[in-house]
This record gives sequence, C-alpha cells and structure tokens, in this order.
Amino acid sequence: MRHIAIVGSGPAGYYTAEAALRQWRDDVRVDIFDAMPVPFGLIRNGVAPDHQSIKGVSRRYEATALTDNVRFVGNVMIGRDVTIGELQDLYDAVVLATGAPGDRKLGVPGDGLANVFGSAAFVGWYNGHPNFSSLAPDLSGGTAVVIGNGNVALDVARILAKSQTEFEGSDIVTHALETLTASRVRRIVILGRRGPHQITMTAKELGEIAHLSRACPHVDAADLPPERADAALEAGQRKAVGHLRAFSKIPEPGTAPCTEREVEIDFDFFAAPRAILGEGKVEAVEVERTRLEDGKAIGTGETYRIPAGLVVSCIGYQTSPIPDVPYDHDLGRFANTEGRIAPGLYCVGWARRGPTGTIGTNRPDGFAIAEKIAADLTGDSGKPGRPGFDALAARRGIDYVKFADWLKIDEAEIANARTGSPREKFVEVERMIEAAGKQ
Repeated sequence: MRHIAIVGSGPAGYYTAEAALRQWRDDVRVDIFDAMPVPFGLIRNGVAPDHQSIKGVSRRYEATALTDNVRFVGNVMIGRDVTIGELQDLYDAVVLATGAPGDRKLGVPGDGLANVFGSAAFVGWYNGHPNFSSLAPDLSGGTAVVIGNGNVALDVARILAKSQTEFEGSDIVTHALETLTASRVRRIVILGRRGPHQITMTAKELGEIAHLSRACPHVDAADLPPERADAALEAGQRKAVGHLRAFSKIPEPGTAPCTEREVEIDFDFFAAPRAILGEGKVEAVEVERTRLEDGKAIGTGETYRIPAGLVVSCIGYQTSPIPDVPYDHDLGRFANTEGRIAPGLYCVGWARRGPTGTIGTNRPDGFAIAEKIAADLTGDSGKPGRPGFDALAARRGIDYVKFADWLKIDEAEIANARTGSPREKFVEVERMIEAAGKQ
C-alpha cells in the first residue's frame, strides 16, 4: 500500500490525487491537506465570481474526492498543526500543491499606502476568502489604476466596471457586491510596462471587456504596432490584439457609442509605475514612459501622474515558504528539480513552476509527479500513512474537516444564496466550522 500526503486542495492537488489513483488503483491512500475548511483552492478563491463555467471543473475533483482511497483533511495548517517533517515520517511521499497565494511585491515607493492592494488580496476580497474578507477597499475615488497586462488585471477591471445586474448568476459575496454597487469609480486605467504584442491577456477576457453594459474600453492607436506585424503572432495572441485594435477605433469617451456609458477603461501601454503618491492614502501614481529594447521595457525618463483613489497591482503571485522546505526566493516557488525537492518530498503546479499556465496545465503536471513518485518508491516503507496521522491528530486534539463536512458547508452556502446567485459563501472560518457541525 502506498501512502501519499498532498498539501493543498486546489487543481494541482486534486489532479495529483487523480493521477495517484490511476497509477496505483486500490493500492494507494491519498490524504489531501488544506489550511481552509473548504476545498478547491484557486477555483473557489481565485477564479472570478462571474466565471461560473470555469468553476464547474470542481465537479471533476469531487468525483476524485468521493472515492474511498482519497480523503480531504481540511482546517489543518502546516506548521501550526503538523510539520512537513512529521508528514514525511508518516507518508511514503509528500506533495506540496500549495499554489502561489501571495502577491509579488510592487516594490515602488508608496506601495504601502492605504487603498493600494495586491491582486491576491483584492480578488480574495470579492471572492470571500476569509483572509481578505475584511479588506474594505474605498471605491469613492473617481479613478482606479490596475497594474498589469494579464487576465487577472482584466478580471479586476471587469469586476470594478460591472453593473449590479451584470453580477446576476455569479457567486460574488454580498459585502463586495454592496461596495461595488456604491462605487464612484468612473475611470479604470490598466497600466502595462510593455506593448500590445507582449500582453498575456486572452481574447476571451478582452471580449468580455468589450461587452460590458456601462463601460467603454479605449486604446491609443499610437501604441499599436503596424497591423502587418500581427502576422508573426500565435493565433490566440493575434485574436487578442485584434480586440485592442477594435478598442482603438472607439472614439473618445463621451462620444458615440460611449455617450451613455459611465465607466471608461483606458489601456495605457509602455507605462511603468515608479511611485505611489499620497498622504497616508493613495492619491496618484507616478508613471514613466517606456520603450522596448530586446523585448524589455526600458524607461525613457518621461514621467507623468495619474490621479488615483485606488491601486490594484496584478503583477504576479508567489508561493508561500514553508519551514524547512528549500525555497527559491528569486522565482517565488519551492526549489526543485522537475518537481523533486528532497527524497520523499515533491511539489506540483504553481508551487513547482511558478504562476504560469491555465487550470488545465496542472493535470499533466500532476500525472508527471505521480510517475516520478512511482519511480522513486521501491518496496514497502512500512510507514503508517492515514492511521498514523489519525493517531497524531487524536493526540493533539485536531478535529479536521472531512469532505462529508464540506458537503454540509456547501449545502448551507447554496441555501443562503441571494436571488440569482448559486451560493453565498461563508467568509469566516468559524462560520464554516459551525455549518460543518464541528462545534
């Protein structure tokens, strides 16, 4: 019997569990640990609340979770309740699938001012993550600056620009919906250090921006390269840039077809933030014009200021370090060689490669790690696995959340949903525990 512990219940974790079942069938027991009492990680807390079709992938993970060979061990924090070393003593293999939940630091003067947020915090706020539910962003200012040229920046801009009716069918939490409904943000500037050909935005996400009922996107035509240059782009990128070209043909705000649209979304390319300005709270962003040199953004020395009451930095994520696990601070992930960290210790997904790829990219990653574990395991280690952890939990009084408990939380969230929403998430761990019947 093989005993595997997976730390993290997001896509990478469940795909790895699925791969382990394929690899060993009934000859494996997999325990999936998570610090939260609820599973699915990024699907619950990272995917935009108005992207319900993407969240549907959790049904695949549920099928894996409901097998006898796989167990969810929720509300167990590594370091607080159990150490990695203890898991290694109990299980044949420990796989870190913790994702990249932390924001990369913007690293400019003033980035600690009030109402300046990283995307992990801001997205966590409107998705109801307990760590960020009390964020309370102030949306009373007229202009918001969103820093970054990827899909997360588009998510943030779209959420800020949507009308209340456009949130119907989403699972955005009520506290965020109420704040967004009262928002006075009327201009959203999306800053990118490089140009339109260097975006990591997808055509689908850009297309959504084009169809917002009360917002009008705009791109300065002077920022676009000659149209013939698009031929060198990959097909999906070419389609995405096509949206930007369409935005450049929309007249200035206040003219048709944007006459009655109250929110302006400006794509500001070749623009690098150099400082956040303000007295205690953000009031403006100082920006330097850039040019491309060998694909890199080089400052030109020309600067200007954008008045701003809110700044959201969407420049990437990093994995949270774990005590006694080698960490690559430059890359913001665990130090590893193709997923191997140390004998019996592995990493997968964003914790292995950094925050790149789509949700589906984690599936082959998980299967590759399962093959490496199979190659590394020789003979019966005699480690106790699941019974050993249960004995440890009993000694320490750890009353962990099982998948059956999560289903009670799920049922309660669905029952509490406002009209037109699939669920109303609990935004406090204590409420989740209570709904699970663990108090």
